[in-house]
Amino acid sequence: MRNRFIVPAAIGAIAAMLLTGCVNNETTPETDGSAAPEVAVDEAAAALLPENIKSAGVLTIGVDASYAPNEFEADDGSVTGWEVELGDAVAAKLGVKTDWKKLLFDAILPQVAGGTLDLGFSSFTDNAERQQQVDFVDYYEAGLQFAKSPDAEAIDPENLCGLSIAVQATTTSDQYLTDKSTECTNGGQSAIEIVKSDGQDEATSNVALGKVPYMLGDSPITQYAVAQSDGKIELAGDLFDSAPYGIVIAKDSALVPAIQAAVQSLIDDGTYTAILEKWGVEAGAVTSAEINLGS
Repeated sequence: MRNRFIVPAAIGAIAAMLLTGCVNNETTPETDGSAAPEVAVDEAAAALLPENIKSAGVLTIGVDASYAPNEFEADDGSVTGWEVELGDAVAAKLGVKTDWKKLLFDAILPQVAGGTLDLGFSSFTDNAERQQQVDFVDYYEAGLQFAKSPDAEAIDPENLCGLSIAVQATTTSDQYLTDKSTECTNGGQSAIEIVKSDGQDEATSNVALGKVPYMLGDSPITQYAVAQSDGKIELAGDLFDSAPYGIVIAKDSALVPAIQAAVQSLIDDGTYTAILEKWGVEAGAVTSAEINLGS
């Protein structure tokens, strides 16, 4: 998993990129005046909510708001992005509100597992390791994808040894490069220089500003970064290692069936597709909300 750019409403942490004119923000969905789709309560799904959440009337959701276009900060400090719209729609289906808590990515899953948060909704890849701690309701398919600065040589995914690659720490991309680097050193070759950042915004900036020649991220994130970079970043190969994104829920929680029912209701009534198409990420759409499909 895990991004940000220059106009405050679009992703404000990279002021240096504003000065260099790195980003074209004209195509950012939040600037075109389009509103989130209206969502009707699904009474059957709402009836599945645990009583404590039903009484509170709110879902507390952890998010790392540095991962445009999935989730990022608006100019007023609130969170926006297609996953935020989807999370708000899930809550609306259940007849409750959302309370988004901005956290570092690696803090979210433990807080869900420990009961501090109801959900984690932040481009989490559903995999077997994470399933030992939490459950997932899967809602999207994403892969990994490389990008590079225009003057960097083409990248060969099968020969990464010795390359310098920017990545957000503790993500699936980080783990992928760590495993590949171990293969390199075990084979007597140079390790990959993994340039880790707390947020994807910094990793993306490192490439856009020419500090690091390559980056690796989730496919919608990488593609969005390229589209917004005004030629400072370009795609480097096709996506690979496709896997589901999942909403993070405490292990064996009674909330799991309610969230699954709400997501499926959004898929069935077209709200889900409308949100994805608004943000241009419909290529990863799924047709059913499943539990713990990752491996």
